[in-house]
Amino acid sequence: MSATWNTKDAPPEMKMGPLAWLRVVLRGLPLALLVFGGLLILLAVRLVERPLHGIDRPWTPHITRFVCRASFVILGIKFSATGTPMRHRGAVVSNHCSWLDIFSLNARKRVYFVSKSEVANWPGIGWLARATGTVFIDRDPKQARAQKEVFEGRLLAGHKLLFFPEGTSSDGIRLLPFKSTLFAAFFTPELRNILYVQPVTLSYAAPDGADPRFYGWWGDMDFAPHLLQTLAAPRQGQITVTYHHPLKVSEFASRKELAAACEKVIRSGLKLSPAAQAMLSKQR
Repeated sequence: MSATWNTKDAPPEMKMGPLAWLRVVLRGLPLALLVFGGLLILLAVRLVERPLHGIDRPWTPHITRFVCRASFVILGIKFSATGTPMRHRGAVVSNHCSWLDIFSLNARKRVYFVSKSEVANWPGIGWLARATGTVFIDRDPKQARAQKEVFEGRLLAGHKLLFFPEGTSSDGIRLLPFKSTLFAAFFTPELRNILYVQPVTLSYAAPDGADPRFYGWWGDMDFAPHLLQTLAAPRQGQITVTYHHPLKVSEFASRKELAAACEKVIRSGLKLSPAAQAMLSKQR
């Protein structure tokens, strides 16, 4: 995850009454026990898994998927997925709306996120990211070669690395232009002819009557208030994950061409409510 996208439109104001705080407690405590309890179990299993399997993780991703799916049950958010996660060797690219993307994308398929290095030091999220095998990248050009080697090693090991080509999270009702920089890793001689990239669309439907951008995380939003807002919602919405047909890297002439193709496919799968469509049209 990275710094959030900025816009002149202010995020919706959060109002917290007594019942809202009660919902925070009733959802927040079980969620914390699930997430951090699952983290402790994962770390314990990893102590055995790592010496036996090294970079491979045949056991711990099952724990991650269980925690993510169970989290939606506790939150009361409806979760559904359409399409088929690819079996080919390669990477996954998705639009980026919220910290909830971590749960959404891990709930169905084993993936390993690619994130900026500063996320590793974030309380809570950073611990979870490191434990689940996230690849951290440094914006220092001097690290480019080393990072390229890490990407190649993980991809050749069969890991599905997940990239957010927008480079930041949005308000959840729009797709920002894709950046092609990270796509260059797929075009090395060792990878180009064997890799596929699967575009995945995340669609967030806000609770009935709520701002269409309810689950989006952007502007100067802090994590804690957004988490409280999600926990406090009297009704919850729905998250839909759409797996599109994988694209073979060797069929594209350049990273920019592949990035543009992925952006087009992901945009075509974005499901917006009438309220979200109206808001987006008004802002244009």
